[in-house]
Amino acid sequence: MANVVNKAIFSSRILSINLVTYHTNHRVMIHIDPVQQGRYYKLNFVLVQPKVGGVFSCAKYIVNLWGRVYLFRPDKYEHSVTKIESGKRVLLSFALNI
Repeated sequence: MANVVNKAIFSSRILSINLVTYHTNHRVMIHIDPVQQGRYYKLNFVLVQPKVGGVFSCAKYIVNLWGRVYLFRPDKYEHSVTKIESGKRVLLSFALNI
């Protein structure tokens, strides 16, 4: 599996902002992100879409705009990304734990 480059832009107890790059051959298996307490939200902006593959899927979205902007609860609903066959996937990701 290819390396993921996760560049932290901001991090606090309740909010983190990251620029995340997934390269060719990477995939994210179906999972839920556990949290110790509170509600966990993620708002992802897909800045660069792969040429082939790298499709995000979530059991339940709060918002899904044009397949490029997602708001969802990673602590409650399974989510995944299909294998990136060609190109890379770059996200600006906002994570809020309240």
